[in-house]
Amino acid sequence: MSREAVPAGSRELDGPAGEAEFDVRHLPITDPAAAPLLQALGEQYDTLYGPLAADEMTRFPVHEFDAPDGAFVLLFEHGEAVAGGAFRRYDAETAEFKRIWTHPDHRRRGLARKVLAELERTAAARGYTRVYLTTGPRQPEAKGLYLATGYTALFDTDAPPFAPWPFEKALSRAAA
Repeated sequence: MSREAVPAGSRELDGPAGEAEFDVRHLPITDPAAAPLLQALGEQYDTLYGPLAADEMTRFPVHEFDAPDGAFVLLFEHGEAVAGGAFRRYDAETAEFKRIWTHPDHRRRGLARKVLAELERTAAARGYTRVYLTTGPRQPEAKGLYLATGYTALFDTDAPPFAPWPFEKALSRAAA
């Protein structure tokens, strides 16, 4: 497969049979490449939770997602941003993961797992030892992803959904 050179601040993730397939870029959340995914995420929140969900997209100042306390990651395939996610400082030991999303045309390919792994690796490298995140009760696929990737539910998984679902996961510095 022909590929363009990987931009500075990027790294490649392996695809099938070790073939480099994805380009992971650490960018400011305000980078124009992030706009389509963030807009679509906001629209999805609006569809699932109503107009008040838009507040979630603007609740935190964008600088909270900047290094060294935060990060914003986009996963590119053939030059197109297909998935992404971010974290911000929650407390001295904890990174709060936010904005994890995959474009609908690219779902069911394990891309959210790749984004999670990159966010975890980056957070551990920056000294965080715990991740905290929430997802909503109308996103059962996200609940399943977090449970399948080692996150501990901080709620009764058998109870009917009524509020955001919090999760946590300990990070190993060895993973950095």
